[in-house]
Amino acid sequence: MKTLRLNFFSRNVLLGASAALLLFSLTSCAKKVVFLTSSVVPAARGQVTVKKDNNNNFAIKIKIDNLAEAKRLEPSKNTYVVWMETDESMVKNIGQIQSNNPFMSSKLKATFETVTAFKPKKIFITAEDNSDAQYPGNQFVLETKRF
Repeated sequence: MKTLRLNFFSRNVLLGASAALLLFSLTSCAKKVVFLTSSVVPAARGQVTVKKDNNNNFAIKIKIDNLAEAKRLEPSKNTYVVWMETDESMVKNIGQIQSNNPFMSSKLKATFETVTAFKPKKIFITAEDNSDAQYPGNQFVLETKRF
């Protein structure tokens, strides 16, 4: 009888621990989405990682390779701005892309990280004259599908 109780107890503890681990892994998963091929900068490739943190905010990380300088675009622009479409269909300027110095990098790499309280549904990047643009211009460089 004692062995039966111990096995029942051990099995329940194991099941509980497994359920907790599964729940933790589901809530801490990061969503990775690749950018669609760009008609403005066709060589550019990148991905967006979105992860919900412990404060119910969303950490957004972007990595891009082969991103030409904004000044080399036609028409020439000064910067790349990252935009987010939210669950509520709002579009928000969430920052400026910081690209590596092209003389130091053979791949023209760029990265971006931010945290937002809004749940992103789509991320896109435009070429702009100013980093504080209130609305996206019409020169879309990279964008994701809705996720």
